[in-house]
Amino acid sequence: MIKISNITKSFGSLQVLKGIDFHIGKGEVVSIVGPSGAGKTTLLQIIGTLDKPDTGSVYVDGIDTTTLSQKALADFRNKHLGFVFQFHQLLPEFTAIENIMIPAYIAGTSQKAAKERAKELLQFMGLTDRANHKPNELSGGEKQRVAVARALVNNPAVILADEPSGSLDSKNKEELHQLFFDLRDKYGQTFVIVTHDETLAAITDRTIHMRDGLLEPDTIESIGPIDPIKKLTEPLITPLNHD
Repeated sequence: MIKISNITKSFGSLQVLKGIDFHIGKGEVVSIVGPSGAGKTTLLQIIGTLDKPDTGSVYVDGIDTTTLSQKALADFRNKHLGFVFQFHQLLPEFTAIENIMIPAYIAGTSQKAAKERAKELLQFMGLTDRANHKPNELSGGEKQRVAVARALVNNPAVILADEPSGSLDSKNKEELHQLFFDLRDKYGQTFVIVTHDETLAAITDRTIHMRDGLLEPDTIESIGPIDPIKKLTEPLITPLNHD
């Protein structure tokens, strides 16, 4: 689903990414963690076609995005990728359902089809009764669920999230984290999540650790989707030392 090969990126004399290689399988929920300045957000932006690497290739859903023209890139981003940000980035003048429909309009979807899809997502999020509320009438958790629905409206192959629960309280964090897995199970999306939240990282299928623009080698290999509830409830087993 996502294949990254020899990605480097510098800003002036500062090299932020120093040769990144990894693969993420279809339907995986993967977290990327590391200290501030490790290059996590830069890597996410490159996967999301919001920035271009200096070297290397980025395959998403079978397409090398580094070879696309700006027009083709914008179309690819709209139809194949969904974005969730820390502070939801909803447009304040539009209602919840209107915010969700915007990417569908950009993709050329009819108003009827866009509205039906938005209603489906609102129902899945438990927000049907909030459809006509503007962002200032929604709680923090509700705003973020609307933002997730907006990311999903075009049924993209990949959802990219940058600190998606960073502005939420504990209850809403837990609900949002479970929502990612529920959505993966229902719609089949791949999730790539940059986070400092250890609870979220602990339940993802795989946690990739970054430090100083590189990935820690033992966290790169794909293991495929797992059951997050099972992962949380599995006992920790320490192997016996026979030496």
